[in-house]
Amino acid sequence: MKFVAFERAKQGTGASRRLRNAGKVPGIVYGGEGEPQLIELDHNALWQAIKKEAFHSSVLDMELAGKSSQVLLRDLQIHPYKQQVLHVDFQRVSAKQKIHMKVPLHYSGEEESQAVKFDKCLVNHVATELEVSCLPADLPEAINVDLSKLEKGATLTLKDIQLPKGVEAVLHGHSAETPCWSPWCCLLARKLPKAKPPLPTLLPRPSPNKPTTRSRLAAPAPAGRKAAGASRRPAPRGPFHRRAAPR
Repeated sequence: MKFVAFERAKQGTGASRRLRNAGKVPGIVYGGEGEPQLIELDHNALWQAIKKEAFHSSVLDMELAGKSSQVLLRDLQIHPYKQQVLHVDFQRVSAKQKIHMKVPLHYSGEEESQAVKFDKCLVNHVATELEVSCLPADLPEAINVDLSKLEKGATLTLKDIQLPKGVEAVLHGHSAETPCWSPWCCLLARKLPKAKPPLPTLLPRPSPNKPTTRSRLAAPAPAGRKAAGASRRPAPRGPFHRRAAPR
Protein backbone atom coordinates (compact mmCIF):
# COMPACT_ATOMS: atom_id res chain seq x y z
CA MET A 1 0.00 0.00 0.00
CA LYS A 2 1.10 3.56 -0.70
CA PHE A 3 0.35 6.79 1.13
CA VAL A 4 1.56 10.40 1.07
CA ALA A 5 3.07 12.24 4.04
CA PHE A 6 4.22 15.85 4.45
CA GLU A 7 7.04 17.36 6.46
CA ARG A 8 6.15 18.99 9.78
CA ALA A 9 8.24 21.81 11.21
CA LYS A 10 6.51 22.62 14.51
CA GLN A 11 6.06 20.26 17.42
CA GLY A 12 4.40 20.39 20.81
CA THR A 13 0.92 20.15 22.27
CA GLY A 14 -0.37 23.42 20.82
CA ALA A 15 0.98 22.75 17.34
CA SER A 16 -0.48 19.23 17.32
CA ARG A 17 -3.86 20.54 18.43
CA ARG A 18 -3.92 23.08 15.59
CA LEU A 19 -3.04 20.33 13.11
CA ARG A 20 -5.91 18.14 14.31
CA ASN A 21 -8.34 21.06 14.05
CA ALA A 22 -7.18 21.56 10.46
CA GLY A 23 -7.90 17.93 9.54
CA LYS A 24 -4.31 16.68 9.79
CA VAL A 25 -2.68 13.94 11.89
CA PRO A 26 0.75 14.51 13.48
CA GLY A 27 3.21 11.65 13.23
CA ILE A 28 6.84 10.61 13.19
CA VAL A 29 9.00 8.25 11.16
CA TYR A 30 12.18 6.76 12.65
CA GLY A 31 14.61 3.87 12.26
CA GLY A 32 16.89 2.83 9.45
CA GLU A 33 19.86 4.96 8.48
CA GLY A 34 18.04 8.30 8.66
CA GLU A 35 17.24 10.55 11.59
CA PRO A 36 13.75 10.71 13.15
CA GLN A 37 11.56 13.07 11.16
CA LEU A 38 8.28 14.77 12.04
CA ILE A 39 5.49 14.26 9.51
CA GLU A 40 1.80 15.01 9.05
CA LEU A 41 -0.89 13.14 7.12
CA ASP A 42 -4.39 13.83 5.87
CA HIS A 43 -6.85 12.53 8.47
CA ASN A 44 -9.60 11.31 6.14
CA ALA A 45 -7.18 9.37 3.94
CA LEU A 46 -5.50 7.81 6.99
CA TRP A 47 -8.85 6.90 8.59
CA GLN A 48 -9.89 4.99 5.48
CA ALA A 49 -6.48 3.26 5.27
CA ILE A 50 -6.48 1.94 8.84
CA LYS A 51 -9.74 0.10 8.15
CA LYS A 52 -7.82 -2.26 5.86
CA GLU A 53 -6.03 -5.21 7.43
CA ALA A 54 -3.05 -4.97 5.08
CA PHE A 55 -2.22 -1.48 6.38
CA HIS A 56 -1.37 -2.96 9.81
CA SER A 57 0.58 -6.07 8.75
CA SER A 58 2.44 -5.28 5.53
CA VAL A 59 5.29 -3.09 4.30
CA LEU A 60 4.01 0.34 3.23
CA ASP A 61 5.40 2.74 0.62
CA MET A 62 5.56 6.25 2.08
CA GLU A 63 6.07 9.21 -0.25
CA LEU A 64 7.71 12.12 1.56
CA ALA A 65 9.17 15.22 -0.12
CA GLY A 66 9.24 13.49 -3.51
CA LYS A 67 11.09 10.43 -2.18
CA SER A 68 9.65 6.97 -1.52
CA SER A 69 10.68 4.77 1.40
CA GLN A 70 9.43 1.53 2.92
CA VAL A 71 7.96 1.77 6.42
CA LEU A 72 5.93 -0.25 8.92
CA LEU A 73 3.07 0.97 11.08
CA ARG A 74 4.30 0.71 14.68
CA ASP A 75 1.87 2.75 16.79
CA LEU A 76 -1.54 4.30 16.35
CA GLN A 77 -3.32 6.50 18.91
CA ILE A 78 -7.09 6.92 18.50
CA HIS A 79 -9.45 9.14 20.48
CA PRO A 80 -11.39 7.23 23.18
CA TYR A 81 -14.84 7.98 21.75
CA LYS A 82 -14.38 10.11 18.61
CA GLN A 83 -13.53 8.79 15.16
CA GLN A 84 -10.23 10.63 15.21
CA VAL A 85 -6.59 9.53 14.92
CA LEU A 86 -4.43 11.48 17.37
CA HIS A 87 -0.91 10.34 16.43
CA VAL A 88 0.81 7.77 14.25
CA ASP A 89 4.32 6.23 14.27
CA PHE A 90 6.15 4.61 11.34
CA GLN A 91 9.46 2.71 11.26
CA ARG A 92 11.78 2.57 8.27
CA VAL A 93 12.84 -0.90 7.14
CA SER A 94 15.90 -2.15 5.30
CA ALA A 95 15.67 -4.72 2.54
CA LYS A 96 18.59 -6.70 4.03
CA GLN A 97 17.53 -6.67 7.67
CA LYS A 98 14.92 -8.99 9.21
CA ILE A 99 11.91 -7.50 10.93
CA HIS A 100 9.49 -8.74 13.59
CA MET A 101 5.80 -8.33 12.82
CA LYS A 102 2.47 -9.74 13.96
CA VAL A 103 0.57 -11.31 11.06
CA PRO A 104 -3.15 -12.18 11.25
CA LEU A 105 -4.34 -15.79 10.91
CA HIS A 106 -7.10 -16.57 8.41
CA TYR A 107 -9.05 -19.80 9.07
CA SER A 108 -10.83 -21.65 6.27
CA GLY A 109 -12.52 -25.02 5.66
CA GLU A 110 -14.08 -25.17 9.11
CA GLU A 111 -17.56 -26.06 7.83
CA GLU A 112 -16.21 -28.95 5.73
CA SER A 113 -14.31 -30.66 8.56
CA GLN A 114 -15.54 -33.89 10.10
CA ALA A 115 -15.61 -32.36 13.58
CA VAL A 116 -18.11 -29.68 12.57
CA LYS A 117 -20.06 -31.38 9.78
CA PHE A 118 -20.67 -34.79 11.37
CA ASP A 119 -19.75 -34.59 15.07
CA LYS A 120 -21.43 -31.17 15.60
CA CYS A 121 -18.39 -29.74 17.40
CA LEU A 122 -17.51 -26.13 18.06
CA VAL A 123 -14.12 -24.84 16.86
CA ASN A 124 -12.54 -22.36 19.24
CA HIS A 125 -10.07 -19.90 17.68
CA VAL A 126 -7.68 -19.11 20.52
CA ALA A 127 -5.03 -17.27 18.47
CA THR A 128 -5.88 -14.62 15.88
CA GLU A 129 -2.35 -13.47 14.99
CA LEU A 130 1.21 -14.81 14.97
CA GLU A 131 4.49 -12.96 15.45
CA VAL A 132 6.97 -13.78 12.70
CA SER A 133 10.49 -12.82 11.68
CA CYS A 134 11.47 -12.38 8.02
CA LEU A 135 12.84 -9.98 5.44
CA PRO A 136 10.52 -7.15 4.32
CA ALA A 137 10.11 -8.74 0.88
CA ASP A 138 8.88 -12.03 2.42
CA LEU A 139 6.40 -10.51 4.87
CA PRO A 140 2.91 -11.96 4.14
CA GLU A 141 -0.30 -10.00 4.64
CA ALA A 142 -1.89 -13.01 6.40
CA ILE A 143 -1.26 -16.70 7.12
CA ASN A 144 -3.92 -19.16 5.94
CA VAL A 145 -4.84 -22.08 8.22
CA ASP A 146 -6.76 -25.01 6.65
CA LEU A 147 -9.27 -26.68 9.01
CA SER A 148 -10.87 -29.09 6.54
CA LYS A 149 -9.13 -32.13 8.13
CA LEU A 150 -9.92 -31.25 11.73
CA GLU A 151 -11.31 -34.12 13.83
CA LYS A 152 -13.20 -34.26 17.09
CA GLY A 153 -11.03 -33.56 20.13
CA ALA A 154 -8.04 -32.49 18.00
CA THR A 155 -5.79 -29.52 18.77
CA LEU A 156 -3.81 -27.64 16.14
CA THR A 157 -0.48 -26.19 17.24
CA LEU A 158 2.21 -24.17 15.53
CA LYS A 159 3.85 -27.24 13.97
CA ASP A 160 0.61 -27.95 12.08
CA ILE A 161 0.68 -24.54 10.34
CA GLN A 162 2.58 -24.25 7.08
CA LEU A 163 4.41 -20.91 7.06
CA PRO A 164 5.35 -19.16 3.81
CA LYS A 165 8.88 -19.40 2.47
CA GLY A 166 11.41 -17.30 4.38
CA VAL A 167 9.06 -16.73 7.34
CA GLU A 168 9.93 -17.98 10.85
CA ALA A 169 7.72 -17.88 13.93
CA VAL A 170 8.97 -16.04 17.00
CA LEU A 171 8.47 -18.53 19.86
CA HIS A 172 9.71 -16.46 22.86
CA GLY A 173 11.03 -19.62 24.56
CA HIS A 174 7.98 -21.79 23.75
CA SER A 175 7.91 -24.94 21.64
CA ALA A 176 6.10 -25.55 18.37
CA GLU A 177 4.19 -28.36 20.14
CA THR A 178 2.87 -26.17 22.94
CA PRO A 179 -0.53 -27.42 24.22
CA CYS A 180 -3.75 -25.59 23.65
CA TRP A 181 -3.63 -23.34 26.70
CA SER A 182 -0.58 -21.44 25.41
CA PRO A 183 -0.76 -18.47 23.01
CA TRP A 184 0.52 -20.65 20.17
CA CYS A 185 -2.49 -22.92 20.07
CA CYS A 186 -4.92 -22.10 17.29
CA LEU A 187 -7.90 -24.39 17.69
CA LEU A 188 -9.73 -26.59 20.10
CA ALA A 189 -12.65 -28.73 18.91
CA ARG A 190 -15.19 -29.59 21.59
CA LYS A 191 -18.63 -31.16 21.55
CA LEU A 192 -21.63 -28.92 22.00
CA PRO A 193 -23.91 -30.05 24.87
CA LYS A 194 -27.44 -31.01 23.91
CA ALA A 195 -30.14 -28.71 25.13
CA LYS A 196 -32.39 -30.31 27.74
CA PRO A 197 -36.17 -29.93 27.31
CA PRO A 198 -37.82 -27.75 29.97
CA LEU A 199 -39.55 -29.60 32.82
CA PRO A 200 -43.36 -29.29 33.02
CA THR A 201 -44.66 -27.02 35.75
CA LEU A 202 -47.02 -28.83 38.18
CA LEU A 203 -49.60 -26.64 39.90
CA PRO A 204 -51.50 -27.85 43.03
CA ARG A 205 -55.12 -28.67 42.44
CA PRO A 206 -57.43 -26.47 44.58
CA SER A 207 -59.74 -28.21 47.04
CA PRO A 208 -63.48 -27.77 46.37
CA ASN A 209 -64.22 -27.11 50.09
CA LYS A 210 -61.27 -24.84 50.87
CA PRO A 211 -61.20 -21.44 49.17
CA THR A 212 -58.05 -20.44 47.34
CA THR A 213 -55.75 -17.67 48.48
CA ARG A 214 -57.22 -15.23 46.03
CA SER A 215 -60.81 -15.95 47.09
CA ARG A 216 -59.89 -15.64 50.76
CA LEU A 217 -58.26 -12.29 50.18
CA ALA A 218 -61.26 -11.07 48.22
CA ALA A 219 -63.82 -12.22 50.81
CA PRO A 220 -65.53 -9.39 52.74
CA ALA A 221 -64.61 -8.81 56.35
CA PRO A 222 -67.04 -10.23 58.95
CA ALA A 223 -69.58 -7.97 60.59
CA GLY A 224 -68.41 -6.06 63.63
CA ARG A 225 -64.76 -6.17 62.64
CA LYS A 226 -62.87 -3.54 60.74
CA ALA A 227 -61.40 -4.50 57.44
CA ALA A 228 -57.65 -5.01 57.23
CA GLY A 229 -55.82 -1.79 56.57
CA ALA A 230 -58.64 0.46 57.74
CA SER A 231 -57.65 3.80 59.24
CA ARG A 232 -57.58 4.00 63.07
CA ARG A 233 -57.34 7.78 63.29
CA PRO A 234 -60.12 9.52 65.28
CA ALA A 235 -62.88 11.35 63.47
CA PRO A 236 -62.19 15.03 62.81
CA ARG A 237 -63.71 17.50 65.27
CA GLY A 238 -65.62 20.62 64.41
CA PRO A 239 -64.53 24.18 65.22
CA PHE A 240 -67.06 24.51 68.14
CA HIS A 241 -66.25 21.22 69.78
CA ARG A 242 -65.39 21.48 73.45
CA ARG A 243 -63.87 18.87 75.63
CA ALA A 244 -65.69 17.84 78.76
CA ALA A 245 -64.33 19.40 81.94
CA PRO A 246 -62.50 16.95 84.15
CA ARG A 247 -64.25 15.93 87.32
